[in-house]
Amino acid sequence: MKIYYEDNHILVVEKKPNQPTQEDSSKDLDMVTELKGYLKDKYQKPGNVYLGLVHRLDRPVGGVMVFAKTSKAASRLSDQVRTHKITKEYTAIIEGDIKPQVLKDTMVKNRKTNTSYVVKKDHPEGKYAELEILTSQYNAQKNLSRVTVDLKTGRSHQIRVQFSSRNHPLWGDARYNKHAEPNEQIALWATKLSFEHPTTKERMTFISHTPDSYPFTLW
Repeated sequence: MKIYYEDNHILVVEKKPNQPTQEDSSKDLDMVTELKGYLKDKYQKPGNVYLGLVHRLDRPVGGVMVFAKTSKAASRLSDQVRTHKITKEYTAIIEGDIKPQVLKDTMVKNRKTNTSYVVKKDHPEGKYAELEILTSQYNAQKNLSRVTVDLKTGRSHQIRVQFSSRNHPLWGDARYNKHAEPNEQIALWATKLSFEHPTTKERMTFISHTPDSYPFTLW
């Protein structure tokens, strides 16, 4: 487990790809359980250990996350999520060539199938989704683009769905890319997280570098 920062209030770590953020039906070791065990052992705490889940990453996605070690910190960080004071940047490899731009959609999640999709603006269950493509580098030989994304809203599978709905699916995305090969690892990584410390109010930024593996290594 890679720990970027820890104090009495927060814990900033790197989530491994294919690890659930919290317990799911697979019963695989999830981040919350692993970190609670780490805190329990490190500080020799009896009984239950508090750990506040502030935001999530899809199971196949890796990268930087922040967790709260107190309920007060959890509340303040959650407020920052709600008011968009926490900023999250991702790096993704997508099919085709796309230019920096803002993508705005209305999305719906099907909870039975755990899939999301873009719908018309007037859909009764639709939720607004927005992201900004900050940079884009195109590899013509592979017909792939490496993009950095500023995620403005946090809808389920948002980055994956917004790109796939425009015929630019993420490389290796078994759920939304019909060209993905079996056992490919989705090329999406949470690379940058910025927020105000819940007690000191200091602006803190953490960087998680993309894996040293294909297709990230094409650039």
